[in-house]
Amino acid sequence: MSWSARFLTEPARAERFERESAAGRWCRGGGFAPQEPPLTLIAAAGGHVLNGRQNHFSGVLVADRLAVRAVRADTGEPLAVAVDPSRRGVVVESGAETFGQRLAAGGSVELDGVPVGADDVLGSLSADEAVLQPPAALASPAGRLVSVQLCLGMAEGVLAEAREYSRAGASAWHPVGQAASPRDPHILTAYGELTVATRSASALTGQAMQALHAGPACGEDLTYDEYAEISVLVAVAEAAASRAVQDSTSRALDIVGAPSASSRLGFDRFWRNARTLTLYEPVTPRLRDVGDCFLNGAHPPFVLPA
Repeated sequence: MSWSARFLTEPARAERFERESAAGRWCRGGGFAPQEPPLTLIAAAGGHVLNGRQNHFSGVLVADRLAVRAVRADTGEPLAVAVDPSRRGVVVESGAETFGQRLAAGGSVELDGVPVGADDVLGSLSADEAVLQPPAALASPAGRLVSVQLCLGMAEGVLAEAREYSRAGASAWHPVGQAASPRDPHILTAYGELTVATRSASALTGQAMQALHAGPACGEDLTYDEYAEISVLVAVAEAAASRAVQDSTSRALDIVGAPSASSRLGFDRFWRNARTLTLYEPVTPRLRDVGDCFLNGAHPPFVLPA
């Protein structure tokens, strides 16, 4: 959330935004994804006031500053807004306990007449190509790549821990207490398939990252076709990483067998975290975007991560 400003506002304000975060060692929570009903920004003397309630915000329970999406009451334009949670009218509450991603410090935020200064409005989040310029649109694939990296980390992590368990001579396909051969064909096949899926997703993510790094270098010369290509590469990486992490975290339990149900081993945390993340970031819309671009040449929509 702290570096999103560089996509959404002019360089001087973005630099000030990031310097304030660094100097104050602020943790920024919140999110720019659309939620219903939206927060509303109403014009008032000296700036605006912010009203509404949002649920399922990451990091809000530990945030020093919030970054949220709000809709202008007069025009309906969605805007990125920075909020100090210590201000009058801001109430942060714990959210419903999830079975995964418990360290995300998620919760809900109630805002009642919260004052917002002009400098707190970072920029437009409109998906209209007439309003949102290609350099600003890069906020979408940049944010979504964070979720991709989380998926890859979980996929690689569960395979690394399962491998150590298998190397110790345990196997779901052998009687309890009987050592398994490291040449067991079931184990080799399973690890081979999961390694291919995870490394393929990692390679696709690398391609997407290279393309994303090249985008800002184009500056104002970046075109919407170039942005669309970057966004499609990120969507491909999202789909591959989502499938890899769901397969790896589920099949690792099969490889380990009944002992994987033990909380002592902790294999369940990978599945719970992966399943929770992929529920918030479903892959089906991204597959549609890739197909629509491939078949019809359509630009992927401006979608920010949840």
